[in-house]
Amino acid sequence: MSEPVRTTIDQSEVDRFSAMAAEWWNPTGKFRPLHKFNPVRLAYLRDRICEHYGRDPRSPRPLEGLRVLDIGCGGGLLSEPVARMGATVVGADPSEKNIGIASTHARQSGVSVDYRAVTAEQLAEAGESFDVVLNMEVVEHVADVNLFMTTCASMVRPGGLMFVATINRTMKAMALAIVGAEYVLRWLPRGTHQFEKLVRPEELEAPINASGMEVSDRTGVFFNPLQNQWNLSRDMDVNYMLVAKRST
Repeated sequence: MSEPVRTTIDQSEVDRFSAMAAEWWNPTGKFRPLHKFNPVRLAYLRDRICEHYGRDPRSPRPLEGLRVLDIGCGGGLLSEPVARMGATVVGADPSEKNIGIASTHARQSGVSVDYRAVTAEQLAEAGESFDVVLNMEVVEHVADVNLFMTTCASMVRPGGLMFVATINRTMKAMALAIVGAEYVLRWLPRGTHQFEKLVRPEELEAPINASGMEVSDRTGVFFNPLQNQWNLSRDMDVNYMLVAKRST
């Protein structure tokens, strides 16, 4: 009897986000927190990538010539602006509905993104490689974090980068990111995040290191209600981002 094939796909999570696919580009809808989050994470991505590759972040197309994978791209909220910065972007998501919404929006916006309804495993098996892999707000929705991380890392070219953004598994995150955001403020639909699926930084760093990469930067991210915006922070207890690099 053959062993079951390991997969990173949690079908219940794919179904959950597929059901909300039409909402992706509504800034006041179910993905409103991601729209609010986009400016700070885009600036962080741009600045770290430019610093690494010796680019000017103030130039009109600072990511020109770089091949970028946005894994778990959803409706394309990151893929489109990264493509506008000049990168050649592959946006991958296991949900056909998400990819349909993303493709339509990109076409209407005049932005070129190579959207594909595929898994990380399928891309890796096809021998795809990238200068930058964006692994943003995805790991808390996959079935096998270690497999997902090692699969994504395997597609980072020598000298390349991988970004990871997620929510820490702490009681503070339980209070703010789940109870506060989903049940009190209703920023997100209830059930968007499950506490047991949240991921601690060390649980990401272990497979990153095992894949021959090293974490070069870490930052927390917090929402300031007085400014009505997200900001970078030294506090990684709730939302956080990591950058990992592969040596040349």
